[in-house]
Amino acid sequence: MADPTRVNAQITDAVTQANVKVVGEGPAEAVSVEVQAMAHSIGLAMENATQTQGGMQQVNNTATAAMISLITGAQPASSSSTPTPPAGG
Repeated sequence: MADPTRVNAQITDAVTQANVKVVGEGPAEAVSVEVQAMAHSIGLAMENATQTQGGMQQVNNTATAAMISLITGAQPASSSSTPTPPAGG
């Protein structure tokens, strides 16, 4: 117990208990903040992976379309050549 002072002993005990409570809860709160930060970073990593997969799907679709047009001999839609009308029409 503290040295005798003019302050009521119940008040000094209450302040001491509050201080001990705060000090005792510190590690648990630090761990919870750490866990929240880890969960957030994992969420960001998953979001980045999803965006990358979507971008690679667009590249895959473009490459597939280019290969099909090479195989079939079709002209790309962005070609500036004018279409030839069918013969005999």
